[in-house]
Amino acid sequence: MSATSHRVIVIGAGYAGLAAAASLAQQGFEVTVLEKNSQPGGRARMFEAQGFRFDMGPSWYWMPDVFEAFFNQFGHAAADYYTLKQLDPAYAVFFGQDHIASMPAQPEARMQLFETYERGAGLRLQQFLAEAAYKYQVGITDLVYKPGQSVFELADLRILRGLFRLHLFQSFHRYIRKYFTDAHLLQLLEFPVLFLGATPQKTPALYSLMNYADIALGTWYPMGGMHEPIKAMVKLNESLGTTILTDTEVKALEIDNQQVQQVLTDRQSFTAGLVIANGDYHHVEQHLLPKAYRTYSQAYWDKRVLAPSCLLYYLGINKRLKRLRHHNLFFHTSLQQHFHAIYTSPQWPSDPLFYVSCTSKTDSTVAPSGCDNLFILIPVAPGLQDTSEVREQYLKYTLQKLEELTGETIKKHIVCQRSYGHQDFIQDYHAFKGNAYGLASTLWQTAMLRPSLRSHKVRNLYYTGQFTVPGPGVPPAIISGQVVAKEIVKAYRA
Repeated sequence: MSATSHRVIVIGAGYAGLAAAASLAQQGFEVTVLEKNSQPGGRARMFEAQGFRFDMGPSWYWMPDVFEAFFNQFGHAAADYYTLKQLDPAYAVFFGQDHIASMPAQPEARMQLFETYERGAGLRLQQFLAEAAYKYQVGITDLVYKPGQSVFELADLRILRGLFRLHLFQSFHRYIRKYFTDAHLLQLLEFPVLFLGATPQKTPALYSLMNYADIALGTWYPMGGMHEPIKAMVKLNESLGTTILTDTEVKALEIDNQQVQQVLTDRQSFTAGLVIANGDYHHVEQHLLPKAYRTYSQAYWDKRVLAPSCLLYYLGINKRLKRLRHHNLFFHTSLQQHFHAIYTSPQWPSDPLFYVSCTSKTDSTVAPSGCDNLFILIPVAPGLQDTSEVREQYLKYTLQKLEELTGETIKKHIVCQRSYGHQDFIQDYHAFKGNAYGLASTLWQTAMLRPSLRSHKVRNLYYTGQFTVPGPGVPPAIISGQVVAKEIVKAYRA
């Protein structure tokens, strides 16, 4: 391998980019990460205002085994970098002011909760989770670490033997109704699908593995916030010799002889033997590459099913809100109606469901004494017109619903606030149509049916992150970085 091919440029310091960078640095590659924004983390950045600290994007710490496996790769544990706390209850679901279901961390208590809604549901929950555990074991061990380059990757004997139990060709919507009929339980089980970017009707039942991750593996919190794992990955990278440059936006890739020769930024140019794009896949292809070297056309991208965008609010409250938990889901109206406004007929929802994170319930360092920090998320369709009037309208709506459902005054106690929507995702991440989660995990956008992690027209250009394998979410992003690094090592160290 030549000295030049030994150099790797990673575009974007999100979870996937940092995972790829560390994995390659460990193998002796000279790695430089170029980050557009002023701090690493991608969507997992954080900001502070008036003594409040907010995670800007991801707020759920699921699949702790994926984080642990990543750090173990380098002879470390997650505990070497940050402290994890399991949340009990994992989250609260507000079906109404006097109807709140809290998901317990203990198995027996979970069975009792399900039994209160539907006779026999506690035992069926055990059966459901046993099947989900099998999917999780096969999915996480055998499927998600596949590079998605060939259908023959699925020809693994274990996968073929378990194909029937994986329910790849059955919808999640239909599958869970074999176990439960109560509308409240169905909502509890369907909400994780939102993180995958498709309706339950279009999501393979394989993804009941998400319920196993949610219910059986538990919901955790890294003390200090979801930016703590990012800080850990930065520290790990620096110990391995990785260079991370912030405030450095890539403007173009110069191609010669079907290879990236120069990575041009708003500061300087970089010569590299290999390039890994952890930025928005569509942006890299359509705006950084010359047209002749694009694998996918604009028509291709326009036909993709995108995961949702989000309308976010960060609020500092000068009081403690007694009825909120760390994670709170507000299911006061129809989940299917909200799904319709995102996927079937994209529009601003008339009566949206929403999610509230209040990390100050667990972590006293993220808000001043006697105060709470609120992160409010409304899932919405990508590509909508994002205006200040729309943001004001939905802030008013969510505050009104919060006050109704918690029985507390909130609006007059706001001491700082910030909103974040489509235009911010585009401005900060070049997000295609302002998406928040990348490409949806539908059956026809799974494994080798997702955009390739390797360019078909530029020999030394690779991709990682939420548009390529394995899919959206923080644990999949970490896995994506590891997978692309493994493919590079295999190709360039052969």
